[in-house]
Amino acid sequence: MMLSVLIETRNDEEGLARTLASLIGGAVEGVVRDVIVCDTGSTDQTHRVAEHAGCHYVTGGIAAGIRQAKGDWVLLLEPGSRLVDGWIDAVVAHTARQTMAARFSRARGSRTPFLARVFSGNRALADGLLISKLQAAAASKSAGSAEAIARGLATKRLDAEIWVAPPKQRSPE
Repeated sequence: MMLSVLIETRNDEEGLARTLASLIGGAVEGVVRDVIVCDTGSTDQTHRVAEHAGCHYVTGGIAAGIRQAKGDWVLLLEPGSRLVDGWIDAVVAHTARQTMAARFSRARGSRTPFLARVFSGNRALADGLLISKLQAAAASKSAGSAEAIARGLATKRLDAEIWVAPPKQRSPE
């Protein structure tokens, strides 16, 4: 099983660094084939963080990243999210027996109270998304972002946890 990790960013250098650190075990074990940072117009040092970590850096959004992905499965993550130890085994087990997309469970300290979720606008990508490259490529034709690919998709729950990225502060543009 080969996995490509795609992270869609825009001015997320700090969050990107935290997410990449949680992927090191997957790279060491040979599960993570490539990491592609799909940038949508960053003006900070996001490109430098990606390059220093050995990631592929593409502009043009998630569809461009999916086209370059080498793995049969892609894992879409938000910058700032962190996978909890044990994620590698859960991903390998899922991809060996499933074709359906899957999401991580939220780590205990990362769970948002129900009303806060309702009023904050749920981010479909907050729990990550493990999806076959074929399904991701088909979805990216009509979806302009990783978030749009993740929205409304039927998924299974992986037996692994994720620390969700904090909500992004909107910067004045």
